[in-house]
Parts: sequence; C-alpha cells; structure tokens
Amino acid sequence: MNLKMIEELSLNNWQPLSTLLYDGWILRFADGYTKRANSINPIHYSTFDLDHKIEECENLFSDRNLPATYKITPFIHPEHLDRILEEKGYSLIDPTSVQTLKLDNLSSPQLNSVKIDEHMNEEWLAHFCRLNHVKDHHKGIMERMLSNIITKKGFISLYDNNQVIACGLGIIEREYLGLYDIVTDLNYRNQGFGEQMILHLLQWGQEHGARYSYLAVVADNKPAQRLYAKLGYSEVYTYWYRVKA
Repeated sequence: MNLKMIEELSLNNWQPLSTLLYDGWILRFADGYTKRANSINPIHYSTFDLDHKIEECENLFSDRNLPATYKITPFIHPEHLDRILEEKGYSLIDPTSVQTLKLDNLSSPQLNSVKIDEHMNEEWLAHFCRLNHVKDHHKGIMERMLSNIITKKGFISLYDNNQVIACGLGIIEREYLGLYDIVTDLNYRNQGFGEQMILHLLQWGQEHGARYSYLAVVADNKPAQRLYAKLGYSEVYTYWYRVKA
C-alpha cells in the first residue's frame, strides 16, 4: 500500500479555496474553515533555508489573519521539521489516525432510509451544517470548497421518520473511497445509525469501482474509533498539527 498516495488523496479530496506551492511545500488557504484546508503540507523536497522558509510561511498566513499551521505526517521534508517547529514554540494539537479498509467482505446495511446524491445540493448542505454546527459565515466557504472537488462524490443523508439524522461525504479516486465529515445527530448517537450510513456509503463506493476505503479520525474521538474498528478499519499511519500561537 502506497501510504503517501493516501495523503495525496486526502489533499485532493478536501479542497481549499486557493493553493500556493512553495519550494515543495503545499500551502492551503480557505478563510479559516478547517485546519486541513488552512495548513502547510511539507510533503515534497525542500531546498530553501529552513528558518527563512518558516518565517515566510508565517508571514503568508499572518497576512490572512490565520495562524501558521503545519500538518506533520510521516512524509514531511525535511525529516526533522517537527523538532524544529517545536523548538520555535509551535504547539502540537489534534493527533489523528489514518485508517484503511479493503472493500471485499462488506456487511449489508439493514436500514434503507438513505439518499446519496452525486452532486451537492442546498438540502444536503443545510442538514450537514445543522448537524455539524457549522457557523453561518463558514457555510459559503464550505460550499465553494466542495465545489472545487473534481473527483466522484457521494453526498449521503440518513433518515429516521423523514428527518435527516446523519450525513457525510464519500469521494472516490484511484480505487479508494475517502470518508469525510461523517456526523450523526447528538440525540441519535451510539444507536447504530452511523454504522448503517457508512455501510451504505461503502456499498456505493464499491459499486462505483472503489476497492479500498480510507478515513482520518482524531485520536481522542473514542466513539468514532470504536465504530471504525467494528467496521474493520485499521490504522496505517498517524499525523498531527503544529500551530504557531
């Protein structure tokens, strides 16, 4: 398994509003909505003086009223960057587990009250923002970000008594189905609804050529960790963020 390819997929399939390639580092900007879309991704070779390069990145983010935020994966260049950032006062936050699943022995979902749209619509966006408590001024940003994704998408909603109680996003690229922003209504959690929705999404991915799935889950999200383990996902690498105060 090419783990760096999974990191590439995650960059492709959660699009920022703009991207700057700076000496092998990928700088992503999305007006502050999510760390993934507002971070420095140092996954390609770096040649410039490191201290100067870090300072320039800080200035680029500061000019946009954003904290300089680095995504630290096993693929960073240079390899000692995490230590250098720590010495410069960058805090470590949000350790995250990247997990994969081979789609060859899926259980069939038992609930059928789901809807999967391959194009984003206002109804799905409204339900997602409600369930995930997205602020009003971020809604338009998210809509633009999702519109920037050029690979195959599945916007899923799960219903109970004609009410949307869970939703999420699946994106297929290179035979991998990525799961993004899976969220269940607080009043319906730990009742199996999230599992049923994901099984539908995995089935949809398989029907459209996916052979594997991947996701990222914050390490301290124990309920989500248990759910993904139950579905058969296993960790392949971890990452975290370094953030300048």
